[in-house]
Amino acid sequence: MATPQGIEPQHTLLTAVARLDELRARESLAGLGGDAEALDRPQLLELLALSEVVARKAAYGRRLTVRAARAAGASWSQTGATPGTGKQAAREAHPRWIDAQEAARDRPGEIGLDAAEGAGARAVAGAPDRH
Repeated sequence: MATPQGIEPQHTLLTAVARLDELRARESLAGLGGDAEALDRPQLLELLALSEVVARKAAYGRRLTVRAARAAGASWSQTGATPGTGKQAAREAHPRWIDAQEAARDRPGEIGLDAAEGAGARAVAGAPDRH
C-alpha cells in the first residue's frame, strides 16, 4: 500500500506533482464515462499519498525560501506579505519549522537540520522587525 513515507523518497516535488496530475486526470476522465478506465484501489491510495507528499514538499520548499529571503535581507513584513500570511504568522511559523527539522534529523527517511544548522537558521531568522 502506498504511504507518504514510503513514496516520498522516490519523488522530487516535480515528479510527485506530475504523477499526481496524471492520476487525477485519469480519475476525472473515468468519471466522465467513455473509454477511460477508473483507477483501482492501489492507484487511489497512491493518489491520496501523493497529495500528502506534494503538500509536505511544497511546505518544506516554502520554509527554505523564507530562510533564503531573510538571509537576503527581507523583513518579516515582506516575507509574511508575499504569501499573504502576515508578519506575525510568518515570524511565528519559522521557529516551529526549525524545531520540527531538528527533531526530524534522526528519523529514517528524513533529512532535517543538525544543531549547528538549526542555530544558523535561527540566526538568519533574527529578531522581529518593526516594518
